[in-house]
Amino acid sequence: MVSKKVVINNPTGLHLRPTGIFCNTAVQFDCKVTFQHDTTTANAKSVLSVLGACIKKGDEIELICEGSDEEEALAAMVKAIKDGLGE
Repeated sequence: MVSKKVVINNPTGLHLRPTGIFCNTAVQFDCKVTFQHDTTTANAKSVLSVLGACIKKGDEIELICEGSDEEEALAAMVKAIKDGLGE
């Protein structure tokens, strides 16, 4: 298991369009990809789960990857977030 904390910098947080990019990045990997925010744990491969977490600009989340390609998954997720998730 690997994890990393990142801050969401999108102006409107994780609304539908950036959530789609976030989830599409996660589903490319075989490992389990989740994230935690406060007391909420969400499946990064599920659009409804991500939207349900209500992540806003400036929120810090902890990405957690578990499985055979966890290092690559974590690097790709962090890069997608730092690149602005299409915004």
